[in-house]
Amino acid sequence: MADMEMEEDHPRLILHNFLTEDECKELEFIHKSCSTIGYRPNVFSTTLSHLIATNSAHLIIPFLPIRDRLKEKVEETFGCEYELVTEFTGLISWSRGASIGWHSDDNRPYLKQRDFTAVCYLNSYGKDFEGGLFHFQDGEPKTIAPMVGDAVIYTSDGRNTHSVDEVTSRERLTLTLWFSRDSSHDEDAKLILLLEENVLHKSNNVPWSLLPLPASDNMYWFSPHQASNQDIGFDIRLGRLHALGFDVYYSRDMNFGSDLSELLMEPMQLARRDQLLDHKFVNVLHSLQVAQFYFWKGCKSQAFTNEVQSGKAVRLSRSQSEKITQVNSIFLKDTKLVETVFQSADRCYFNLATFSAAITEWEDYSCKLHKEILLSLPQWRAHQAIYSVKFDV
Repeated sequence: MADMEMEEDHPRLILHNFLTEDECKELEFIHKSCSTIGYRPNVFSTTLSHLIATNSAHLIIPFLPIRDRLKEKVEETFGCEYELVTEFTGLISWSRGASIGWHSDDNRPYLKQRDFTAVCYLNSYGKDFEGGLFHFQDGEPKTIAPMVGDAVIYTSDGRNTHSVDEVTSRERLTLTLWFSRDSSHDEDAKLILLLEENVLHKSNNVPWSLLPLPASDNMYWFSPHQASNQDIGFDIRLGRLHALGFDVYYSRDMNFGSDLSELLMEPMQLARRDQLLDHKFVNVLHSLQVAQFYFWKGCKSQAFTNEVQSGKAVRLSRSQSEKITQVNSIFLKDTKLVETVFQSADRCYFNLATFSAAITEWEDYSCKLHKEILLSLPQWRAHQAIYSVKFDV
C-alpha cells in the first residue's frame, strides 16, 4: 500500500491505490465539466469555491470524504500533535506544454502557511497522457510515474523540492491539497460561508435550481502561453464539447457588429455531425456537464437506471450549419489547437436515446448531491466551530 521515506531531511509518503477508480472517474467528470484557465500556461483548474460560485456547489460532495482521509493520513504520518486545517483543495490538469521547474510549495511569502502537500493522481502516465513525470530533487524515491489512484504526501518546504516534466500529450489530472497549521487559512471556514450564502435558500429537489451559471468568459478563454489576445485560442467549454464530437447551435441571429459576450449564457442546442439534437440547454456550461456525464456514465454501461427515453434529432439545415460555423469562428478560432490540447480519447459509441436518458440521470445525480449538501452542512459547520475553538485556546 505505502512506500515510505521518512528521513528527517526528506519526509514523504507514497500511497498506492489510495483512491478507487470510481472516485478518480467522478473527479475527472467534475473537472472536465467545470474547469477554468489555471495559474500557469496550459493548465486548467477547478476549485471548490468556483463550484459554489457557478451554482454547482453540490459537486463538492465527492471531495469531502477524500479530504478527510487525506488529512487523517497526513496527521498520522507526520505525527502532528494538533489538528491541521485544509488550506486548499483543487483539481488541476496539465495539458501539452505544461511543466514546472524545481520549487517547494511554500516558495513565496504568500505561501508560507503551507506545511504539507497531498497530490492524488486521477489518471496514469503512459496510458492517459505522456510526459509529466514527477521528480524530487533529493531523497528517495527520486522519480514518480503518476498512476491512477496513487497519492504522494510530503512536507511543503525545501526538504521536498520537486519538479514536473513537460506534458507532451493529452491531460495529466490531479487532485491537490495543501494543509496548514495556521487556522486563519482554513478553507472550510470560507467554504461554509459561501455555502450558506448560495445553497441554503434553494428548493430541495428542483432540478432547475441546480443548473450551472458560467463565470465570466475570460476565465474560459485558452490561448497559447496565456496570451490575452482574443484573436487566437478558444473557449474551453466549446473546446471540450468539440473533443467529444459536439458543436454548439444558437437559434438567434448573430450580428458580428454587436456584443456577443453574453451569447454563451443563452439557451442553446447541441449538434453532432449533421444532426441537431432537440434538447434545449440553459447555457453552454449546462450542455457540457450533461455531455461529460454521458461519457462518464453512459459510455461505461451503455445503459442508465432510468427507462431509456426516445431522443429526437433533425438534420441540420444550411442556415443552421452556417450559424454553427459562425459560433466556431468566434469561440473556436483554432480547432487544430483544440485537438492538440484536448485530444479526443477513445470515444464510445454515441446513442441518442441513452443521451436523452442521461439528461434525466444528470438531474437525479445533481438532486441527490444537493440533498447531501443540505444534510452535511450543519455537521460540517459544527465540526469547524469545534476546531476553531481548539485553535484559539
